[in-house]
Amino acid sequence: MSALQDLYPDDFSYCYGCGRLNAHGLHVKSEWKADVCVARFNPSPDHIALPGFVYGGLIASLADCHAMATAAGASMVASGAVPGRDQTPRFVTASLHVDYFRPTPLGPDLVLTARLVKVGERKVVVEMGITANDVECVRARVVAVRAPASMFSQHTS
Repeated sequence: MSALQDLYPDDFSYCYGCGRLNAHGLHVKSEWKADVCVARFNPSPDHIALPGFVYGGLIASLADCHAMATAAGASMVASGAVPGRDQTPRFVTASLHVDYFRPTPLGPDLVLTARLVKVGERKVVVEMGITANDVECVRARVVAVRAPASMFSQHTS
């Protein structure tokens, strides 16, 4: 199965965090696994706040992009589509709340694990955690909504 972001429509594949068509992006890759969505990301030395620790803005971006993929996967399951096989619908962020429990170390892979709270026709609520070395550093609660039609075909090359 493919990562959910790899199956976004081309118009929605330029995101700095997860877009496959953004040569300079982070390329977050989320995989649907039964009742959770999981991604791994290894920050580079450029992603620091202070030496040895990851920049909080990057953490928020990872949570945002992973939650949008999770929302898409949940909506796919609800409609009978298969996440990682069928084209992934695009969701956008309505609300992003991030709690930082401890500094996130630079070096180990970050594991993003998201679970569904509520799946509606237009809106999905996701809760997720980010761990480093099996220690939870961050929790986020994200509200995602289906991307409005007005956003399609609006990218620049």
